[in-house]
Amino acid sequence: MQVSKSDKAVTAMETTAQQQPILSLTDTSLKKVVKTDAEWKKILTENQYYVLRKKGTERPFQNEFNNNHKKGHYFCAACKLPLFDSKTKFNSGTGWPSFYDVINPNRVKEVVDKSLGMVRGEIVCARCDGHIGHLFDDGPNPTGLRYCMNSAAMLFKESK
Repeated sequence: MQVSKSDKAVTAMETTAQQQPILSLTDTSLKKVVKTDAEWKKILTENQYYVLRKKGTERPFQNEFNNNHKKGHYFCAACKLPLFDSKTKFNSGTGWPSFYDVINPNRVKEVVDKSLGMVRGEIVCARCDGHIGHLFDDGPNPTGLRYCMNSAAMLFKESK
């Protein structure tokens, strides 16, 4: 699926004050967020819906956060749960934003993904079950993990 500029995940820094999503590091409740497909379609862009709800994958090197080197935090684009700190982001060379750790392991769930003729760990948001990306064991120290995520599944809030 071709990703157009209008379909990219909206960062907190690009939105107007009226549209700016509330992104808070203290919003850590794991109370399930459940919505119908119609409700998700109303609040997500077409690309966010494709990735988060239909388990889609963005094209490598053609996504918003692969080359983001700003300090800050990454949040689930669907339910705004804080997931990753830029301190754990690294250049994996894969074309997708990659992290060697999550802010808190309780905020994501690993699900077995047997699609595309392989077995791998799918990473979903623990609060809304949105598909964020995949987990591999070829990352850097200290964890040796690579959380290979989709930009459309996340929002970014820059730290000052």
